[in-house]
Formats: sequence, structure tokens, C-alpha cells
Amino acid sequence: MNTFSAGQCISYGWETFKKRPWFFIGSYLLYTVVVGVLSSALLQIAKEGAVVGLVANILRLVVEIIAGMGMINFALRSHDDVEHVSIMDFWHPAPFWSYTGATLLFWLIMLVGLILLIVPGIIWSLMFGFAGYLIIDRNLGPIEALKESKRITYGYKWELFLLGLAIFGIVILGLICLIIGILVAYPIVLIAMAHAYRTLESKADAVATSPAPAPATAI
Repeated sequence: MNTFSAGQCISYGWETFKKRPWFFIGSYLLYTVVVGVLSSALLQIAKEGAVVGLVANILRLVVEIIAGMGMINFALRSHDDVEHVSIMDFWHPAPFWSYTGATLLFWLIMLVGLILLIVPGIIWSLMFGFAGYLIIDRNLGPIEALKESKRITYGYKWELFLLGLAIFGIVILGLICLIIGILVAYPIVLIAMAHAYRTLESKADAVATSPAPAPATAI
């Protein structure tokens, strides 16, 4: 992984998707239905009363957090070993509290960014956007994951911004093509994001372990 660009990430996502297209379509369809049914059921229960509503909303938040964790884990496994990834890889609740803590901190940072105008919010979202991946992949704590995300994205904000635009365009195209379109688009962009994470992680580690240049010899 010598280069990093939006096009390379999207291409990797597409090529990986083509290796098991019906598996990805079926997996994401099942995932969407299960999460959607659970969230909808809890949303209806939340209308039953104040106390019941509070409990139902908390449970719905838990479901959405676990769903997000599962999505990242599935995307990473699909990227790393597409032939052996299974639908069970959507289930990865172990680092729940670290992931929840990092998510709350991330949105707090975004709120501050919006208060300071939009540009800082965009920059910080790109800087800290891989914290969740680092928690799922390396089991880091919230603060450590945010710091590591900042480290691996250093110098690549523009490329990440272009990747975000490309992903937005693919998702819109998928929505235009209705159900089958989004079921194709979603796996591609998630694997593309996993590829971006793996590429930046590899590049940052290579820089960290490379020997320092020898000092110039005085003449």
C-alpha cells in the first residue's frame, strides 16, 4: 500500500465487493432489516410513557452503537480476508464503553468545531474520524484512539476530504438506483473506508519506524 488517494480506496472497495457480491448484498440487507426493526420497535415503545420511553430510548441508543461497532468490524474483516468474512463479524460488542466514550468525545469536538465555524469542524472530523476503527481494531481507549487517529491522518486531510466527497456521490447514486443500488454502494464505501484506515495506519507506522536521517557532517 504505497499510495493513498480517494480513487484507490474506492477501487479497492469495488474490487473486493466483486469477489463476493451476493454475500455482501445479502449480509447488508439482513443487517439493515434487523437493526431497522429493533430501532423501530423501540421507537414505538418510547411513546408509551415517560419512564418506559426513557428506557426504550436508551436501549435504542445501545442498539445503534452496537450496530455501528459491528459495521466497522465487518468492514475491516471484509478488507483483510474477504474469503472468510462471515455475517457473524457484525457482532463485536466487546469494546462498547470505549467506543461509546470516543463517540461522545468526537461529537463534542464536532460541536465545538461548529461553534467556531464549519471549517474547524470538517478538519477535526477528518482528523479524529478513525477513532472508532482503532477501538475496534486495536482495542484502544477513547483518548488514545483519538490521539492515534490524529497521528495516522496527519498530512492526509485533503485526500480524506476528497474520499468523503466520493463516498457521498456513490451513496447518492445508490439511493437513486433504489434498494439494490444502496445495497451495492454501502459495502463498497465501507470497505473503501477500511482500506483508507489500513493504508494510513501502515504509512504512519512506516514513518514511525524509519531510521532518522543522519546529521549533516560539518565541513
